[in-house]
Amino acid sequence: MIRQFELVDRVKSYEIGANEDALNRAYVFSMMAHGSQIRESGDPYFSHPLEVAGILTELKLDSDTIVTGLLHDTVEDTIATIEEIKGLFGPSVARLVDGVTKLSKLEQKSAGKHQIENFRKLLLATSRDIRVLLVKLADRLHNMRTLGFIPSSERRTKIARETLEIFVPLAERIGMQRIKDELEDLAFTELYPDAKNTIVTRLEFLKSQAVEEEIIVSILKELRQKLKAEGLKIDLSGREKQPYSIWRKMQRRNAEFAQLSDIMAFRIVVGEIKECYQALGIIHRNYPCVPGRFKDYISTPKRNGYRSIHTGIIGPKQRRTEIQIRTHQMHQVADFGVAAHWQYKQENREEAPSENQWVHELLDILEHTTDPDEVIEHTRLDLFQEQVFCFTPKGDLIALPRGATTVDFAYEVHSEVGDACVGAKINGRLVPLRTVLKNGDQVEIVTSTPGVPAPEWEGFVVTGKARSRIRRFVRSKQHSEYRRLGEAMLGKAFSEKGYDITKTVLKTTLGSFGMKEVEELYLSIGQGNLMASIIVDMIVMGEKGGKLTHKEESVAENAKIANYKKSIPIHGLIPGMAVHYASCCHPLPGDRIIGIQTPGKGVVVHTNDCETLESFHEMPERWVDISWDISSAKSTEFVGRLELVLANQRGGLASLTTVVANNLGNIVNLKINNRTTDFFEMSLDIEVKDNKHLNEIIAALRGIFVVSSVTRAKQ
Repeated sequence: MIRQFELVDRVKSYEIGANEDALNRAYVFSMMAHGSQIRESGDPYFSHPLEVAGILTELKLDSDTIVTGLLHDTVEDTIATIEEIKGLFGPSVARLVDGVTKLSKLEQKSAGKHQIENFRKLLLATSRDIRVLLVKLADRLHNMRTLGFIPSSERRTKIARETLEIFVPLAERIGMQRIKDELEDLAFTELYPDAKNTIVTRLEFLKSQAVEEEIIVSILKELRQKLKAEGLKIDLSGREKQPYSIWRKMQRRNAEFAQLSDIMAFRIVVGEIKECYQALGIIHRNYPCVPGRFKDYISTPKRNGYRSIHTGIIGPKQRRTEIQIRTHQMHQVADFGVAAHWQYKQENREEAPSENQWVHELLDILEHTTDPDEVIEHTRLDLFQEQVFCFTPKGDLIALPRGATTVDFAYEVHSEVGDACVGAKINGRLVPLRTVLKNGDQVEIVTSTPGVPAPEWEGFVVTGKARSRIRRFVRSKQHSEYRRLGEAMLGKAFSEKGYDITKTVLKTTLGSFGMKEVEELYLSIGQGNLMASIIVDMIVMGEKGGKLTHKEESVAENAKIANYKKSIPIHGLIPGMAVHYASCCHPLPGDRIIGIQTPGKGVVVHTNDCETLESFHEMPERWVDISWDISSAKSTEFVGRLELVLANQRGGLASLTTVVANNLGNIVNLKINNRTTDFFEMSLDIEVKDNKHLNEIIAALRGIFVVSSVTRAKQ
């Protein structure tokens, strides 16, 4: 455990004008506040904040940050208050301690919403001062170093997984490579001990081999000679890749350890940027370059500020070798990330660096998220992915996670561009929106006004920003449609009893369901979580406050009730939102239909003769009388399914598709169910306007000689 004077001396060694008095007072304050508290390791609890402060000194952070490290647990675990800390150490330290404290329960078992809120608070505090995150990472690093002292294996696993899914990506995002590597290794040891031991054993075996050692020495010697011969002053070193990095690569490539040729990497550190490219030229002039292994992160830095040149060569001894080339300053940033900037920006310590725009973007995502799994998903997707670099038509660089599509690109340019996206061109060629981007692609987004995101985009986008925006739109529309549907269903249920519906009456029932607004009641009914008939029975039987009005005496009002008694028009409600068309019978406008209220899905529409309805025979409360709103159905395409038998003749399929096209239908799916020497039995999904349109296509298909039979599918 580091001693008080050692801690102070460390800070004084790199910070001019270090606040020695504040450091000493924080040391004493923290020690006295934690008193006799003991960690699970048996050490005094005070050893933890002291070690956290020690880790922060290794990053050469300022006095306020070190003081925060000493005090970070005092408000959470002792009787100390933020006001007390503010009075003793100033507003800057108090703000940092408060930011770290608010996240403390992220490490504990808590309800999903509480966990999200804690994570949001961390990001908010980080957006104001990046040092909050640095202290939290140091805190987590020491906790991981002492993870083995926790007796509960379940708790250890939870902490390790949280570290791998939340804190490692955050460390990666701010360029803290050393901390990231150690956190990964510690979490890897806990979660996958067998895999870790296997890789470590294999690495130790390779090191023990004299031949392997000779090869590494030979490579270093040869590279050094060739670079120095050109007058370059270099630092050359070889490093072994981390076990977790090797394991991930094995998983990604589905390869055995023996198949990996790049478990060693060699690093060339030079003085200036121009010398990086000079060194690259020397390397490529003397050794064959491995195609696809060259990456220039100097001209196109990673989003975490990482800059370096990576190249793969067939090096000395015909060994496939990875080379990294960077300056001394780049090397510092590569190891210490954002912490390295504090050595150059002492005067602006409390200003959040411009590089932290990602924090604000992630905060925007979390503002519209209530699912803990979504939080993890966005954190991993947005922060912990290899990148591809693409360009706008104007030449602006857009960095995206590997696997990103044109829709991800559109949202990265601007949220409104993503919403209005209707097409895309890659390198001048029109492509589907789900096309995956490659390094160097020039992407042009085609937009249309007004634009709305398509729900199906969520199935292929990979960035958190795009996924969040699409989900936000879908949820907003769904809630709106559910409320409309719920209001219509409740109105109809009241009218069947001969009563008018008013919000005043409905408000009297809200307390029974734990609701505050009538719209919440509509929403729950529309979602299928509450039955309209139950609400009506509750109110009618109770005659809440005598506020119900019977409508038998008024002709005009009876006409209003008669309108309610009609079936609910389902068109105008967006398909896939509150209303879903059953895939078993594929209902079309013109068909006689019935709705089945389904919890969490709203209403599922079936044809009246659908065989699936038999399963709901004993649940009449879930049946909803609905009809088509023909006036609004004209502009919408529906899918009808045909079952047909096609003669196995040359040109038969061409004849089939031609007839469908000539009759303004569009085949969206074709499936061959059975094939014999003479015939094909197939299912055909066709976009049509209504059942009349589908019947016209059926009649036309029956008129061609290659079609033996064609009928509309009912299942």
